[in-house]
Amino acid sequence: MPPDNHGRPPKSGEAATAPYAILAPDRQTLPLVFASPHSGRDYTDEFLAQSRLDILELRRSEDAFVDELFAAAPELGAPMLKALFPRAYIDPNRQPWELDREMFSDYLPVLFFDIIESSPHLAVGLGCIPRIITSGERIYRGQIRFEEAKRRMETYYIPYHHALEGLLEKTREQFGGCLLIDCHSMPSIGGPMDKDSGDKRVDMVLGDCHGAACLPGITVAAETALAEMGFVVTRNSPYSGGYTTRHYGKIANRVHALQIEINRALYMDELAFQRGPGLPALKQRIGGLIEALAAAARRVLAA
Repeated sequence: MPPDNHGRPPKSGEAATAPYAILAPDRQTLPLVFASPHSGRDYTDEFLAQSRLDILELRRSEDAFVDELFAAAPELGAPMLKALFPRAYIDPNRQPWELDREMFSDYLPVLFFDIIESSPHLAVGLGCIPRIITSGERIYRGQIRFEEAKRRMETYYIPYHHALEGLLEKTREQFGGCLLIDCHSMPSIGGPMDKDSGDKRVDMVLGDCHGAACLPGITVAAETALAEMGFVVTRNSPYSGGYTTRHYGKIANRVHALQIEINRALYMDELAFQRGPGLPALKQRIGGLIEALAAAARRVLAA
């Protein structure tokens, strides 16, 4: 396998480089693309200085080690894109320019007001640049300026999505269609910002935007494969799919998108934010899921 095609988010004072890694197979043989938008853990010194939280608290927003769980993707013949920047810094699974006016010491451009007014995420502080972590704790000591948001969008968010668009288009051209798997993790108990707050969660949640982003045959195949492995699976609750799933899942264009949420208790210590003993076995079983998804995608695209 060739080396990662990636860059590292800049430390303070350094030149900007690509904020993502693409783990590519020697030759793509599957009509699948995997994305891990929330597993990044490169925290800049500048961001840590702006935050009132320590790094362990900030990491509560990460989908920690999800990129490792899906590491079999390139080995099996599909590329994986992973963000290297942390979700608490900028969230690529939000609509572009979904900015929280409360965070800024200056005025936001008027052209973003329609996005701001229509966003359900901003009411709880979880826009493109989150005001809080997923537990509800406020991130910043004070306000930031719009120019800072603009720089983050141009340096991190936009390049990430350009890379994802490129992978999807290349795959669609090669195979006549494509299946995007957006890879996430979830706390084992619903958090204070969640609609299932305090509830114990299932092992896996499959989000296909209630059938709008992905044909049922793909979702059913994923659900069946996971159930046969012994996992408890639900569809579209409490997560039906974020911006990535909604935006890229265009069935009419033969691009399908499925979001997968994995219960963190299966593979990590949620308090210490460390890998748990269940990670190697789960990683192996995810390899089986990838094979099931590839077979389902081939069937759907051949129809």
